[in-house]
Amino acid sequence: MRKFIKFSLVASVLAGMGILAMGEANAAVDTETAFVFNTFSFLVHGVLVMLMAAGFAMLESGLVRAKNTATICMKNIALYSIAGLMYYLIGYALMYTDVDGGWIGAFDFLYNPATSELALLNAADAGKEAANAALLKDSSYSSMSDWFFQMVFVATAASIVSGTLAERIKVWPFLIFVVVLTGIIYPIQGSWVWGAGWLSEMGFSDFAGSTLVHSTGGWAALAGAIVLGARKGKFGPNGEVNPMPGANLPLATLGTFILWFGWFGFNGGSQLALGSAADAAAIAIVYVNTNLAAAAGVIVAMILTQIMFKKMDLTLCLNGAIGGLVAITAGPDLQNHAYAILIGGIGGALVVIAVPLVDKIKVDDVVGAISAHLVAGIWGTLAVGIFGSGSIVTQFIGIVTIGAFVFVSSLIVWMILKATIGIRVGEEEEMTGLDKSELGMEAYPEFGRGS
Repeated sequence: MRKFIKFSLVASVLAGMGILAMGEANAAVDTETAFVFNTFSFLVHGVLVMLMAAGFAMLESGLVRAKNTATICMKNIALYSIAGLMYYLIGYALMYTDVDGGWIGAFDFLYNPATSELALLNAADAGKEAANAALLKDSSYSSMSDWFFQMVFVATAASIVSGTLAERIKVWPFLIFVVVLTGIIYPIQGSWVWGAGWLSEMGFSDFAGSTLVHSTGGWAALAGAIVLGARKGKFGPNGEVNPMPGANLPLATLGTFILWFGWFGFNGGSQLALGSAADAAAIAIVYVNTNLAAAAGVIVAMILTQIMFKKMDLTLCLNGAIGGLVAITAGPDLQNHAYAILIGGIGGALVVIAVPLVDKIKVDDVVGAISAHLVAGIWGTLAVGIFGSGSIVTQFIGIVTIGAFVFVSSLIVWMILKATIGIRVGEEEEMTGLDKSELGMEAYPEFGRGS
């Protein structure tokens, strides 16, 4: 009898909270509570993704030489700022407004809160209830919470380009490219899938952006690296590759951990809802898969570098973690966690194999971003067709079409910039370091000079 009374009390409390309902095995919360939780999920997961901007800044700062550290920091805070402004001015509308199975959204400027939200915020007390009902009928989340969550993804794509082209590109031409990438190139290809465009109609699946974010950044970086050329002394006359080690590996390691942490928001928030028990359970699965894939990427990279080079390589193991994360991003909702380990482990292996291959074709990628984001992104997108519910043929079509669009359009922009204002610093400036030539300051002014 006491157990029955105890159960009845607990059931009453849970029912009052909207968690348990009579006759329903999986009752959702009420509409307004779902609106709150969905909006909360967008905002908090968006903040986690925003933290990835710091992760990229620290990773890149650790993998460049000391004389270029301040410049890479400037580029990262600038590109995040540009991405936010451009996505507000034009990017979000191009990606999400009136795509309707097509190739591009609307050229509407200045994306602002929904009319129903403003009506509720500005309603007099007597009209609050009606305005609230109209809002909840109109949407299941705040429009600007969605804008914020999508915006931080754009900045991630731009950060990938920054690391590849470090140590020899001028700051202002790079930032002009970021304007085009975040305002036009990224939103157009994103509209094909997440904006309910033509690839979405075909059944192409990319849960959180292995292709739409990471490979997109990788293709743009590859185009820029080809046009820009390698750093002086990186490749010898006989094809040898000369190492140019970064100045601060502890900082690069910290950056990787920050990226790993932020990735839970990247993938978890891409569930796009937290208004039911099913959504909460799905997000938990995504978190676990994300962590397992990254861990597998690290361990596989450790083993492979030991076999290939007779010693473990920290920088490749850091990129192994990122390769695992990128690979699982297209399908982190897999319900068999063993698949996540396999996908992430292969992502880590591909990074270790791709980094020296990229060097062999004489493409100078300072931080290994092309291998970690482009190559692993392609693999992760194909993995959805192998282990998930997608079609591998459709996945391949999406990879090729997005890759061709981003690479060609980026190549055109880079060539225009090179032919007009120039994109590369002079040999003397490169030798001295971009911190002095571009910023007139040093990241470590007291280093080696005494007190």
